Amino acid sequence: MVLEGGSIDVNGDGLLLTTEECLLSDVQARNPELGRADVEARLGACLGVRRVIWLGRGIAGDDTHGHVDDIARFVSRDTVAAAWEDDRSDVNHEPLRENAAILRSEGLRVVKLPMPHPLVFDGRRLPASYANFYIANGLVLMPTFNDPNDRVALATLARLFPDREVTGINCTDLIWGLGALHCMTQQQPAASATAPERASRPRR
Repeated sequence: MVLEGGSIDVNGDGLLLTTEECLLSDVQARNPELGRADVEARLGACLGVRRVIWLGRGIAGDDTHGHVDDIARFVSRDTVAAAWEDDRSDVNHEPLRENAAILRSEGLRVVKLPMPHPLVFDGRRLPASYANFYIANGLVLMPTFNDPNDRVALATLARLFPDREVTGINCTDLIWGLGALHCMTQQQPAASATAPERASRPRR
């Protein structure tokens, strides 16, 4: 099964977020032989997922065609930080509104994470989003874009992660590559290695 890290987000307790645009669309079809039920069965068998929450579309400019790590991220077992666009004339407004409604209908608490103002490079809308943050041990790294909403998004995540330091990383140049912090990383559980394996690793 083809499944990029940015195409899913989990709460660690059996819930998984993804989008129909990414995993079910004929555009950039990862697994054309798999239908919705097949995808859910694979996710359950491989990741221990008990329930898949299907959002609709991702944000404009996303070359991955709907990665969820730009639109909605678990910050606790029952709370999701969801990208939100106030400007009704912006192409992202309606799909993000629809996604937030789906999350609420699934019984999840939704905290709005503002979108930065549109970033355009060489005539192309870039997929800039504060939801593309990376959670580390004691730390959350959040992309910033020299935008007034940087402070709003940082303050929002600081409230949602009171036990972690929330740090902004300027991604104005990085987003030219059509991705940000979560796109270029992948978390690894702290206890994934055994004690002998850790002991045998060379010191830096």
